[in-house]
Amino acid sequence: MTEVRSALEEKVVGAVRASRDELLGLTAELVACDTTARSPGMPARDEEKLQCMLARRLDALGAETDLWEPEPTGTGNRHVPDDLDFKGRPQLAARLRGAAGGRSLLLNGHIDAVDVEPREKWTSDPFTMVERDGRLYGRGTGDMKGGIAALVVALEALRSADVRLAGDVVFCTVTDEESSGAGGWAAVAHGITADAGICAEPTGFDAWVACRGTLTPFVTVTGRAGHAEVRQPHWREGGAVNAIEKAVPIIQAAQRLREEWRDRPDHRHPLLSPGDMVPTIVRGGNWEVTYPETCTVCFDCMYLPTHLDADGTGRLVEAEIKRALESAAAADPWFDDHPLGWEWRSDVVPAEMPSDHELVIATLDAGAGIGRPGKPGGLDSWHDAATFTRRGGTPTFSYGCDGLATAHTIDESIVAEELVDAAAIYALAAMRWCGVA
Repeated sequence: MTEVRSALEEKVVGAVRASRDELLGLTAELVACDTTARSPGMPARDEEKLQCMLARRLDALGAETDLWEPEPTGTGNRHVPDDLDFKGRPQLAARLRGAAGGRSLLLNGHIDAVDVEPREKWTSDPFTMVERDGRLYGRGTGDMKGGIAALVVALEALRSADVRLAGDVVFCTVTDEESSGAGGWAAVAHGITADAGICAEPTGFDAWVACRGTLTPFVTVTGRAGHAEVRQPHWREGGAVNAIEKAVPIIQAAQRLREEWRDRPDHRHPLLSPGDMVPTIVRGGNWEVTYPETCTVCFDCMYLPTHLDADGTGRLVEAEIKRALESAAAADPWFDDHPLGWEWRSDVVPAEMPSDHELVIATLDAGAGIGRPGKPGGLDSWHDAATFTRRGGTPTFSYGCDGLATAHTIDESIVAEELVDAAAIYALAAMRWCGVA
């Protein structure tokens, strides 16, 4: 251990290191819970079991715990799916009261993890954490059940070192980060807030203070069915029209827009890549020898915090995408009477906070103090920190050990000692931000 700033901080770091087996054990318990990110219609699995497990640990620390199932999302909110039911998928908030006079700290994580398929390709059972050559393997070890365990052990280490913070700590674990962000949205709607926050994503000891947002348009091209092995007249004379072929210039228009964004000054950001537009799903046709009557293309569209409109939505980017693709369609007279169909599934908004925020600096300094130097950075994807920052008024960034390289992959893993160091850094950051009574 390299030098830290005080004997008390050394004591806390020592308490975390002494809790290594406890940390790895809790991580293993969380990994053993099947909390696979939901797909449409997928029933709850072990979400309630996991949240109750965490609630018991926090109860033992004297926290005021709140475990609740939000109401269904309803309709008309462009930022979360319609009528999303949280039955069996509770959210958890726990407040550890400080001695008063200090700033409050949000500690956040998401309990869902991506699908383990193809499961047969894993070296070991993805729901059984194993340590091999200093690495912890299992679904969610990095993204982000290991980080959640590190937050809990950090709080327990503060208690065992007889440290009482001046400010409150609000611990909050949510569902649905991997699929929609609806869990974080529900937490903000429930009133979860603090003066600033840390989300325990696997950042490689950098501080992700910015992220891109996501728009998800599904664009449907209409054709006309007909026998693919029979000569067809011109479409103006009733002949078949191949919707898949008609979709090609639409996809090409999206590619041109993406290339344009890469060169435009308004798409430059010091910590993030330019906006992007990637076709990710194509559905067309229903029979081998039939002209496809429809073809739907889904695009994953990423945009920057600077592109939000005055209402905090991505409608400006949405309008630009629509103009570009409909302009391509206008070149083909078929589309005069068969316009593109549009469905916008989500608008997951981006966010950023100042890279010189005091909590960011305190956390990076704590990391450097135990030999894990880092810097402000950004996430080209999205994380729950954005919801707490933009919607909840809690400037929140992500910080944790390495692990992004294997997140969402076969044999997901993190380095055990990095996870221990992350827990120590969370404890030190809490001391420096909240103050010590």
